[in-house]
Amino acid sequence: MNNHYYLLGRSGLRVSRIALGTMNFGTGGFHAAYGKTAAEAEPIFRRYVEAGGNLIDTADFYTAGESETILGKLIAAPGVRDRLVLTSKFTNTVDPTDPNAGGNGRKHMIRAVEASLRRLGTDYLDLYLLHTWDRITPVEEVVHTFDDLVRAGKVRYAGLSDVPAWYAARAQTFAEANALTPMVTVQLPYNLVARDIEAEFPAMAQTLGIGLTIWSPIAGGLLTGKYKRSGDGLTGEGRLQAAGGQRAVSAREWRVIEELEKVAAELGRPMAQVAVNWVATQPAVGSVIVGASSPAQLDGNLAALDFEIPADARKRLDAASAPALGMPYTMFTPAYQSWIVSPGLGIGDKPAGYAPPLWNAA
Repeated sequence: MNNHYYLLGRSGLRVSRIALGTMNFGTGGFHAAYGKTAAEAEPIFRRYVEAGGNLIDTADFYTAGESETILGKLIAAPGVRDRLVLTSKFTNTVDPTDPNAGGNGRKHMIRAVEASLRRLGTDYLDLYLLHTWDRITPVEEVVHTFDDLVRAGKVRYAGLSDVPAWYAARAQTFAEANALTPMVTVQLPYNLVARDIEAEFPAMAQTLGIGLTIWSPIAGGLLTGKYKRSGDGLTGEGRLQAAGGQRAVSAREWRVIEELEKVAAELGRPMAQVAVNWVATQPAVGSVIVGASSPAQLDGNLAALDFEIPADARKRLDAASAPALGMPYTMFTPAYQSWIVSPGLGIGDKPAGYAPPLWNAA
């Protein structure tokens, strides 16, 4: 693995550019269909750590808590807790009969972190994330609770996952205005067939000092090449076959897959590696979360940053996968800018050297 580490957001936390996702560690709950036992998860975890990886991602919801329990034992055995950036998330309910056993309110948030710490066998989390926007809890309540958890020593850094851009921006500006714990990351789905976040999130993250961490970089396996057309559905072994191969794949998605296949062949690399590389090298992206069903599959993912996508090949991938952004985003283009300030006036950006660049250890 390319052992480069990025500072996550505007923080001093150094994280691997490829993170290990552990949603399949365990065989319980919602993720049981493709879960791994502790014995099956151990060589995957060990391979990641031996390769120099340090960012581990889990959540209290994954395999009904088994992911955290398994991780706790896997981390304790070799004594590697201090070198890892251990991340967990909260939001989803742990008791359907209790209205306060889910969501992002302070009561559940504190109970959730305590339960995660017990399962993980640690007294602190390096990074704690709100898992999903619950549409109810005021962002100010979440930010204040994050700050309390950091001050109590239970959490080192705070972040968000799967929230609207305005919510993330509000959280960060509220934290900054009140000298509270800032958000260092927003975790989002992003890949060549799902580029929706580009409308708002990269610019928001870069402006407010937030690093994006990405999940689903290969679109649930769609970008690996193992699925083929079959009428209106697809064939191939994997999670997307769970619905009998009837996962709808649009004409645009097939165009992306075909172009990705061509680029991968030219580079002599698997399609999945090219897909992960493309995501990892996009603006504002700090780390990409990959999962694995075996050490061999993990090795393939870890090699995704051992090469560069040539500029021409990247342009082809960008063109094939270009998202259809609606209004008002279509107005934010160089062509529309000419309506605001005439190009004939010779007005441009500040010259190089106008202001010193910000030093960045990454």
